[in-house]
Amino acid sequence: MRKKLQNELLFINVSVILLIIVITLFPSNVLRIILGLPSLLFFPGYTLTAALFPQRNRLDSTERVALSFVVSLAVVPLIALILNYTPWGVRLYPILLSVTIFILVTSLIAWHRQRRLAEAERFTVSFHLSLAPWRGQGLVDKVLSIVMIATVVVFVGTVVYAIAIPRVGEKFTEFYVLGLEGKAIDYPRKLKVGEQVGVTVGIINREHETVIYWVKVRIDGIGNNQVEPLELGHDEKWEEIVSFTPRRAGDSQKVEFLLYKDKESEPCLAPLHFLIDVKE
Repeated sequence: MRKKLQNELLFINVSVILLIIVITLFPSNVLRIILGLPSLLFFPGYTLTAALFPQRNRLDSTERVALSFVVSLAVVPLIALILNYTPWGVRLYPILLSVTIFILVTSLIAWHRQRRLAEAERFTVSFHLSLAPWRGQGLVDKVLSIVMIATVVVFVGTVVYAIAIPRVGEKFTEFYVLGLEGKAIDYPRKLKVGEQVGVTVGIINREHETVIYWVKVRIDGIGNNQVEPLELGHDEKWEEIVSFTPRRAGDSQKVEFLLYKDKESEPCLAPLHFLIDVKE
């Protein structure tokens, strides 16, 4: 039994548009993986191949499928390379929109070129369903066929699993102290007793979980100020100006910033510090 798939270009375009909707509304949905894999690995090459070779007799189905994968693996990195030199950069939505536009444009060209051909000359996707070849195979051929099908299923399942449940990366916290201009320069160096000054303190949570942080400020080992506990989710950033006030005169006094996590009594990272000279 032979079945023809009509309007496969329309199906491809609906799929990529649906992918945009799914990613926008459901960032962590498994459906984005199911739609995303063919949208990157197959659809761009298929629509370009259909635009270049709309005739049935130019390529057979096997050659067309193989060429679609190869062309997709060339087109998508090329799009990413071009985006790298634009203000948008290589990010999710610029790549998604660029690939979608490429698929839509090449689909339109393919549709236009196919419309100019006689229906018998147009390439159409067809499936031939029959058990006769299976029944005519020997036991060894049947076993090999089953093994090949199982291998493909396991491979695709492994890829989907790896994308759906990615390995958790390294867990760490970024902690930094900058000058008031937000750069690692222009720290206060020469102060007077009782003069209040501030620096920019920042924390970025890369722990893959929500963490409560708090910061202490010490001058020569004596507590001077403290930032109240703050809760940050994964990849969340906190940055504010934290002040301190020297209480006594003296040169080369060490101003330290200590970061604590949750209810731990010891700092989670090595203290950050710089030196100040304090005059009466």
